[in-house]
Amino acid sequence: MLKNEKAVVVFSGGQDSTTCLFWAIKQFKEVEAVTFNYNQRHITEIECAKNITKELGIKHHILEMSLLNQLAPNALTRNEIEVRDGEEGELPSTFVPGRNLLFMSFTGVLASQIGAKHIVTGVCETDFSGYPDCRDIFVKSLNVTLNLSMDQQFVIHTPLMWINKAETWALADELGAFDFVREKTLTCYNGIIADGCGECPACKLRKKGLEEYLLVRKER
Repeated sequence: MLKNEKAVVVFSGGQDSTTCLFWAIKQFKEVEAVTFNYNQRHITEIECAKNITKELGIKHHILEMSLLNQLAPNALTRNEIEVRDGEEGELPSTFVPGRNLLFMSFTGVLASQIGAKHIVTGVCETDFSGYPDCRDIFVKSLNVTLNLSMDQQFVIHTPLMWINKAETWALADELGAFDFVREKTLTCYNGIIADGCGECPACKLRKKGLEEYLLVRKER
């Protein structure tokens, strides 16, 4: 427990980052959240993040990152690009090159300004869809780079790194946030809150994990 310290959570309003937000609230004395507006496909994501942080009483920063949209056209920034899983070793069409590198770097700058030593992010190597910037080795590398670049001692926390979606639901339940996460978060690539469209890759992954966890919970 780090109840005397401050953290900033990289926050999208989705299942993973909301679970991390509840985790951070338990761990730290003070928590703030940061959301990035990169003209993503669904502005609902930002509205969802605003609503969640408001309800939880968390100070919320929204940073403008539209340059990322210009540099990295993909299914999350262009309606005309189809959302699809990667095939034959290719990355999914939803991969945004440099996104986590930029988000975490700017989060480090924000953390420095608000006096937060700890950065929390919901990246995961277990259910990471092949995104290279969700890997543990990337996070560890970036942690060193941030510390050297600003002569700070940031600690990047990744509570979900080694757990799957079913275990993420279990963690939300342990934190007393199961119903909140299920009903108020936005994971769906089609911009539908809660259980989503049920058809896009993000919804399928979330649903599969939920069903697996509910079976385990039922057997207890």
